[in-house]
Amino acid sequence: MNRITKLGLASAVALLPTLGLAEDAAPVAGVDASTDTIFILNSLLFLVGGFLVFWMAAGFAMLEAGLVRGKNVTMQLTKNIALFSLAAIFYYLIGYNLMYPLGTWSVDGILSGVWGPGVLEAVGVGRDGADDYGYASTGSDFFFQLMFCATTASIVSGTLAERIKLWPFLIFTIILTAIIYPLQASWKWGGGFLDQAGFLDFAGSTVVHSVGGWAALTGALILGPRIGKYKNGKTIPIPGSNLTLATLGTFILWLGWFGFNGGSQLAMGTVGDVADVSRIFANTNTAAAGGAIAALILTQVLYKKPDLTMVLNGALAGLVSITAEPLTPSLGAATLIGAVGGVIVVFAVPFLDKLKIDDVVGAIPVHLIAGIWGTIAVVFTNADASLGTQLYSIVIVGIFTVVVSAAVWFVLKAIMGLRVDEETEINGLDMAELGMEAYPEFSKG
Repeated sequence: MNRITKLGLASAVALLPTLGLAEDAAPVAGVDASTDTIFILNSLLFLVGGFLVFWMAAGFAMLEAGLVRGKNVTMQLTKNIALFSLAAIFYYLIGYNLMYPLGTWSVDGILSGVWGPGVLEAVGVGRDGADDYGYASTGSDFFFQLMFCATTASIVSGTLAERIKLWPFLIFTIILTAIIYPLQASWKWGGGFLDQAGFLDFAGSTVVHSVGGWAALTGALILGPRIGKYKNGKTIPIPGSNLTLATLGTFILWLGWFGFNGGSQLAMGTVGDVADVSRIFANTNTAAAGGAIAALILTQVLYKKPDLTMVLNGALAGLVSITAEPLTPSLGAATLIGAVGGVIVVFAVPFLDKLKIDDVVGAIPVHLIAGIWGTIAVVFTNADASLGTQLYSIVIVGIFTVVVSAAVWFVLKAIMGLRVDEETEINGLDMAELGMEAYPEFSKG
């Protein structure tokens, strides 16, 4: 049923002036009514994309709750709701203007010259008062960009699970979301020096995912592995508490990624924009499928049995891999790009274990290594991409994130300590740090 039939003719005619389509609509001096439509539709894309990316916070929480042991589930849930809330506040206070200098730089292309909290448009703003009437509302843009910032912090949470103290982690989250993420994001998305060099990262394989991965890797190296994870040169498996929750979390993240990548088209006011958003949705979906199936087949071949946790992370790695360029690939190419992400996970997880880098949920292979792969893969489908520029940008962002993250982790370690004591780690962080359990009836027999 087409839209006109569904609405009814009278309703449709009444709607036409708001869309700038009625031939006899009352003209407004100096205003093209279609500009209203573009403003509304672009803002709507940001809002819908933003709340889909918000839903990814639930996905990370469920994924982590499922992949940690039962004695640490409440801690992961606490960290996830706290980190999102802190990201919301500190991105507003510092990060948003640090990330988007709008051409005003303290250091050209490197450091924003716009400081202070974000400011929204006035209540009931009209055409003349809108910050960018030809594009979208400031509130919709702020809301959408905030969700990306919070996602970066969520990546760190899972890697460092089961042994890090709550408050040092949350302080690191403040630094990450207020300074580290926005500053490097300004170099690309704020029109900084990486953007000027021709770096292409459509929705953030590097700007979001590898930054979270680098911060997580740095923290894992400083924090050390969990007690009992590595013994006598062997890796001891530590199964998660609830694979049902982990699977639910993966599907929630998969859903949220449509907003993550689709919203990054940043426009929905033309036929071409909407067609491109549709193409991005389809490519995002098939990349996830490619990653999941590649991990499914590869674990069957290598281990004689499929590994669900690898399949879940394979899907996520496929999503990360396509995030740098979800528009230009064909469906077949997107599937292959995602499939490589799935292969990366299967080989990278045991490789990290050989190095005794304990990543509880597999976030480093998924977000860092697959993020690097996805950023490089842009050159295979986008003729405007340069391999040298892509690699240069990966290295710059990596060095910056590792150096600053390491400094913050070491300062926190010296001042308040990062790791819980041995007894707390063995008994579980839920009771020792929080005094409550996620599954109290099971622990009491």
